[in-house]
Amino acid sequence: MAQAAAVAKPPAPPRRRRASATPRKLPYLLIAPAALLMLGFIAYPVISVFYYSLQNYNPTKPWRNGYAGFDNFVHAFTEDPVFWDTLVFSAKWVFVEVGLQLLFGLALALIVNQTFVGRGLGRALVFSPWAVSGVLTSAIWVLLYNSQTGITRYLADMGIGSYGTSWLSDTSTVFPAAVVADLWRGVPFFAILILADLQSVSKDLYEAAEVDGASRIKQFWHITLPHLKDAIILSTLLRAVWEFNNVDLLYTLTGGGPAGETTTLPLYIANTSVDAHNFGYASALTTVAFVILLFCSMVYLRLSKFGGDNK
Repeated sequence: MAQAAAVAKPPAPPRRRRASATPRKLPYLLIAPAALLMLGFIAYPVISVFYYSLQNYNPTKPWRNGYAGFDNFVHAFTEDPVFWDTLVFSAKWVFVEVGLQLLFGLALALIVNQTFVGRGLGRALVFSPWAVSGVLTSAIWVLLYNSQTGITRYLADMGIGSYGTSWLSDTSTVFPAAVVADLWRGVPFFAILILADLQSVSKDLYEAAEVDGASRIKQFWHITLPHLKDAIILSTLLRAVWEFNNVDLLYTLTGGGPAGETTTLPLYIANTSVDAHNFGYASALTTVAFVILLFCSMVYLRLSKFGGDNK
C-alpha cells in the first residue's frame, strides 16, 4: 500500500530557475558604445565651451591667455554694443522667419491635404526645397540676386528698377531679400509636420460639423487648429532654435552685411572665433546664447501648455 501511494503521488513541480540578469542587461550593453560616443561628441564640446568662456584664449596672442573669470561676460553686457545689436537682430530674424514660415506652411499643408489631380506631384514640389542643403540654398539665391544675371536684371529689362541694382548690398532691401531666401527652404518643414498631423484628424468630425451647419472657418478654428496645437508648438520651437542658430545662409548671402545689418548673434560668434581668433570671448557669447535659448524654450513650453488638454 505504501508503495502504491508513493507511486500515485504527483511529482513535485520543477523549481523555477533564477532569471538570468544578462538578457535584461543585453539591450543596455548593445547601445552602450553608441551612447558613449554621443556622450563624448556632445558632452566634451559643451564642457569645453563653458571652460573657455572663463578664459582669455587667443592663439595669436598667447601672452594674454589665462583665467579671466567673468570678465568676458561683463564685457559682453556692458562694453560690447555689437553684442546687443546682434541679439536684437536675432530676435527680429527669428520672429519674422518663424511666423511667416508657420503661416505659409500651414496654408500649403491644408492645400496638399485636399484631394485633387496630381496631388502626389504637388506634395513632392512643396517638400523638395527641404531636401536641399543650406549651402546649396544659399548658392541658388546668390545667383538669383546677382545684379548682372539675376532677378534684378530681368526686372530692369521690363522697366522695373535700374541695372546693376543689388538687393543684398542695399540696407533697405537686404533683410526682405534674406527673409525670402530662407522662407523658400523653411516653409516645407512646417508643411511636412502639419500635413502629417492633419492625416490623423477624423473625417467624422468634419462631417458632424457640416451636419450642424458649421462653416469652413468654424471647422478650421474649432477642429483643425486644436488638433494641430502640439504639432505647431513643437515645430515652431524647433524652427526658432534653428533660425536663431542660422549661420550658413546669412554668411553666404550677406556675410552679415551691409554694415552689419544682417549679423545674428551666432554669426557674430563665428566671426569672433574664426576671424578674430578670440575663442575665450566667443565661448562666453556661446554660453549666453545657450542660456537664452534654454530659458526661452522653457518659458514657451510652459506658456503654450505643450502636451496638455486642447480644450
